Amino acid sequence: MDMEARAHSEHPEALRLWLRLLTCTQIVEKEVRARLRERFDTTLPRFDLMAQLERAPDGLKMNELSRRMMVTGGNVTGITDQLVTEGLVERIDVQGDRRAYRVRLTARGRKQFNDMARQHESWIVDAFSGLTDREVATLHKLLGKVKDHARAQLEEHE
Repeated sequence: MDMEARAHSEHPEALRLWLRLLTCTQIVEKEVRARLRERFDTTLPRFDLMAQLERAPDGLKMNELSRRMMVTGGNVTGITDQLVTEGLVERIDVQGDRRAYRVRLTARGRKQFNDMARQHESWIVDAFSGLTDREVATLHKLLGKVKDHARAQLEEHE
């Protein structure tokens, strides 16, 4: 039973919408994870780490990677170690700080990431292919309003 199935008609519509969003996210993510594993023999966390590095050609410090991915440093270190061993990322010393280093994609890592990113994009587009372009745009706009409101509430409580 998925999360959405737990909601009943007497629950507020907003709660049922929240559960539907979670369910959709879980279904799409499960499909993406399976396809990454089948097509590229990789995991979603490895893809996510490489995506962060692709956006930062000069590399990122480990604590910055951890913050951007919203995971612990230990998780980032484990994934990074694997990717270094495979020659997909490299560690670069940070001048003036002997304890720190930056991590960046190698040329091989950048090529592999770009191949994965193209496929990932097509999988996501396919996941939304049941909607018209206008429906996708409308949903995007509405979820943007939800995001803005939620951020504003979060800032009020901080």
